[in-house]
Amino acid sequence: MSHRTIHLFRKGLRLHDNPTLLAALKSSEIVFPVYILDRKFMTSAMQLGTIRWHFLLQSLADLQASLKKLNSCLWIIQGEYEAILREHVKKWNITQVTFDDEIEPFYKEMERTIQNIGKEMGFEVFSMVGHTLYDVKRIVELNRGTPPLTYKRFLQILTTLGDPEMPVEDLTAENSQKLCPLPEEDLDECYRVPLPEDLGISKEHLSPWRGGETTGLQRLEEHMKNQGWIAKFTKPRTIPNSLLPSTTGLSPYFSLGCLSVRMFFYRLSKIYAQSKNHSLPPVSLQGQLLWREFFYTVASATPNFTKMVGNPICLQIEWYEDAEKLHKWKTAQTGFPWIDAIMTQLRQEGWIHHLARHAVACFLTRGDLWISWEEGMKVFEELLLDSDYSINAGNWMWLSASAFFHQYSRIFCPVRFGKRTDPEGHYIRKYLPVLKNFPSKYIYEPWTAPAEAQREAGCIIGKEYPFPMVNHKEVSDNNLQLMKQVREEQYKTAQLTRDDVDDPMEMGLKHRHSEEVTPKGKHARKAEEL
Repeated sequence: MSHRTIHLFRKGLRLHDNPTLLAALKSSEIVFPVYILDRKFMTSAMQLGTIRWHFLLQSLADLQASLKKLNSCLWIIQGEYEAILREHVKKWNITQVTFDDEIEPFYKEMERTIQNIGKEMGFEVFSMVGHTLYDVKRIVELNRGTPPLTYKRFLQILTTLGDPEMPVEDLTAENSQKLCPLPEEDLDECYRVPLPEDLGISKEHLSPWRGGETTGLQRLEEHMKNQGWIAKFTKPRTIPNSLLPSTTGLSPYFSLGCLSVRMFFYRLSKIYAQSKNHSLPPVSLQGQLLWREFFYTVASATPNFTKMVGNPICLQIEWYEDAEKLHKWKTAQTGFPWIDAIMTQLRQEGWIHHLARHAVACFLTRGDLWISWEEGMKVFEELLLDSDYSINAGNWMWLSASAFFHQYSRIFCPVRFGKRTDPEGHYIRKYLPVLKNFPSKYIYEPWTAPAEAQREAGCIIGKEYPFPMVNHKEVSDNNLQLMKQVREEQYKTAQLTRDDVDDPMEMGLKHRHSEEVTPKGKHARKAEEL
């Protein structure tokens, strides 16, 4: 039977390696590519800040333009997805609805709703895996029905599965003839990509990232030219306060599915095969894709993965509730210039280096403020272009030492860590211009500058820029003892995600540790400050 199909885009905003769309074209007489812009659903399911909205709309505009080149279009329909689906199934006499498999609970709920509507209205529902390297359900099955909770166990399962499936062919003029033709009525009016102002979103944004498959592929090709860099890449060696991204900067495109992870995986495999000295996982680029897969797998089968309460792998910690301190962290008013510069870059550009993420996450949680990782996760979800349900929650549990990470005595120093890679403070001068005239020896700790130096710099601490909100040494020593106690009391939970392999997030940092002794006593241990 040849179907009349609606293909629902959610993520997967691309025409290369799109297995579900390709399968739909092979089984159909006509395929309508549809994106339902359900703002109510999107705001309840995910926090989208201004920069993320811009990136999404740019990605939709790019997909729209690519489909027009194939003499088709992307039908962007605003409204409640259930009502829109019902209306267009009737309008177009649809017999099949297709979409990519996703693992997030809100997408799973949507899929159940579509299945039920299908039974009621008489259309078939078909989906395939397109957003991950593997079908994560298979990984869970092979681990006896539970997610592998350590990266080592996860890699063992992958040896059974073998390599990911190869990418499918790209959409071309030859294989896309079943796409619905451009409608005769003015598509721009009925189904166009809305402008930011149509959605009440600010026009202004400073992000250097432009959304869409076209830009994502261009960025990818630029990196692929530098095969030596790819072969030798190790994540911890990239620079946290570099003024330009020293990692690939591709993550926003993977997060929205403008780029295929399978395609990237196999492009890297080809380069690795030709190179004798590449860095092996877990800190290589291919290793980064497997970490992404690990978090997707655990998230897919762990209840309440984005929450502490009811989350079986997460330590239950009595975090402080302090709206004022949370606000200062979020709005770059902590009084620690490196932390505030990072939070400013995040708000302005929607991206920060992974080690900068570590520093501000540690500061908010176990390092300085003892505020719940859930609060930080929500801020990153709103502001980070590459925000991703599974990876965001997984990393926040990791960085707060609530799960996965066990070297909890390693605390990022909000002064020394940034100073080590950028002693002149160029990064701080860019993102905190109020401090730009401070001499380098004071810029990381401007409160230590003499009054005369502050006047000459045109910034009085306590007036134009705040004093530090905490005494880092005191609070981090105290929090270390709190964390030690929690982990002793909840030993079984802590062991669930304990891995006996070297921690890849820290491997590149080990030689940089200095040690500070925590309060003396029978259980005294060294806190390693980065």
